[in-house]
Amino acid sequence: MSANSAFTKLDGLNRRLEAIEHAQSMLGVDEAVMMPVGGGEKRAETMGVLAGMYHEMATAPEVADWLGDAEAEPLDEMQKLAIREFRRVHTNMTCLSADFVRKQVNARIRSEQLWRELRPSGDWKTFLPAFEGVVATAREEAQLRADVLGLSPYDALMEQFDPGNRVADVAPVFADLKLFLKDFIPKALARQEEKLAARPLKPLNPPYAIEKQKALGLVMMEAVGFDFDHGRLDVSHHPFCGGVPTDIRMTTRYTEGEFITSLMGIMHETGHGLYEQNLPHEWTHWPVGRARGMAMHESQSLFVEKQIARSPEFWEWAMPHVREKLGAEALEGWDLEDVLAHVHLIERGLIRVDADEATYPLHVILRFELEQQLIDGSLAPRDVPEAWDAKMREYLDLSTIDNMRDGPMQDVHWPSGAIGYFPSYTLGALIASQLWSAIERDLPSVREDMRNGRFVGLNEWRREKVWQQASKYAMPELIQRATGEKLNAKHFEEHLTQRYLR
Repeated sequence: MSANSAFTKLDGLNRRLEAIEHAQSMLGVDEAVMMPVGGGEKRAETMGVLAGMYHEMATAPEVADWLGDAEAEPLDEMQKLAIREFRRVHTNMTCLSADFVRKQVNARIRSEQLWRELRPSGDWKTFLPAFEGVVATAREEAQLRADVLGLSPYDALMEQFDPGNRVADVAPVFADLKLFLKDFIPKALARQEEKLAARPLKPLNPPYAIEKQKALGLVMMEAVGFDFDHGRLDVSHHPFCGGVPTDIRMTTRYTEGEFITSLMGIMHETGHGLYEQNLPHEWTHWPVGRARGMAMHESQSLFVEKQIARSPEFWEWAMPHVREKLGAEALEGWDLEDVLAHVHLIERGLIRVDADEATYPLHVILRFELEQQLIDGSLAPRDVPEAWDAKMREYLDLSTIDNMRDGPMQDVHWPSGAIGYFPSYTLGALIASQLWSAIERDLPSVREDMRNGRFVGLNEWRREKVWQQASKYAMPELIQRATGEKLNAKHFEEHLTQRYLR
């Protein structure tokens, strides 16, 4: 490509945009991990300015001209894919003005900061005005996008997290899954009760020193392929994976009372980190070189947590490492079945991030249904606590009516304006199960490999089929190419049935 070609101009633009994204990402990580409370106001202002700069650069008038010219240039296949994906992203970005983006970022950051302050006390009344501001800007964004994209407002928001996601496709899958789970969960709980009556759950033996838990987590991260030359692990209020592919920042949270929750959180975020670290580095400054939406991202984190780290084979390998890092007394007198009884424990609970894989989808479906109502205006922000409680009672037979902290204030997503994101979590679980089925077909030795702490084959398969494909294809096509069939929820249902009923 010549220095004056439109593609070259777009390549330079994408490198500048990537630099701003890198700065935004690191400021976001610092805010969650390190920033003192008093830094919040100036940080919100800075993030708003950077978001405005990014938006102005990406939507400048000449960019549309460059895109049109590049589409007429002689390009190779990857360059054509890069232009196609940039066109999609550009269309979505030009839906919003720079002034609106600045206003929205400010509302989101201030709301999230207030949430971090008020969530421990569950002070919904004080938080509500900030939340109402976030919902108002989300509704405005949804309508602006819908008008340009020709979608419903909520579909237009889902499009930002998972290109191609539509309520018309997702809602029936979730409705069927709800029916399956309402039948499955009582059966699984009854089976669990029988097993625990014959072999009671062994109590954990705390305290587990946080430094020892971190050491254990680092060993597990490295074993499954995380590259510490290009990433690190810290602590935050809400676990996340951020940064950029060459500098991944992961966080978890610890309690000395038990170690399994934190370890599973670490493995979950490691799945996100592996995806980012193994994207095609020569294309990460272009949208085509990024992860293919949040459902695919969640499939990678859930794959590591559920398919790998909660499997019997993983724990056969892991138990000696747990004893070495936490101390011989950590699992004193335990065998594999004792560990699996904890790792596979099913409980109806209030907290999404602590939920087991059987009840978790119901937490997501609840949020999916409520946030559609928030966007279409049929649910006012002030009425969320009552609506949330009603669905918790229906789906999990639990109440949150006097517990805002563990009810609608438990997640960072709505305070930060990430509405339309939640469906990705359960779609990710469906994809993860389907990927595992394909891997077992292609790599018959995979369970024996895990039993011996060998994860290279698993990673090579995913690197070829998922990670290196980045955003070349829409999610349905990517799944079809990787597994040989369209997204099929039966793999997830079979996974649960096999693990908990057989």
